[in-house]
Amino acid sequence: MSEMEYLNECTARDVITMLVEKKHLSIAEAMDIFYNSKTFENLSNKETGLYFQSSVYIYDVLENELKTKTIL
Repeated sequence: MSEMEYLNECTARDVITMLVEKKHLSIAEAMDIFYNSKTFENLSNKETGLYFQSSVYIYDVLENELKTKTIL
């Protein structure tokens, strides 16, 4: 497992947990939202460098995406 993959897995766990706690979603709903988001796509793209950011920052990016797309 590469460093980027490890960081992404840790970040995904944290962001999904935050979605469950803050939005009162099920784990399945939170996973679906996160893994199908542009935020996750960018997190998985090494060129963006987003994987170096904190989980809280990534959650804020996702929140902004969700607000602009009105998914939730």
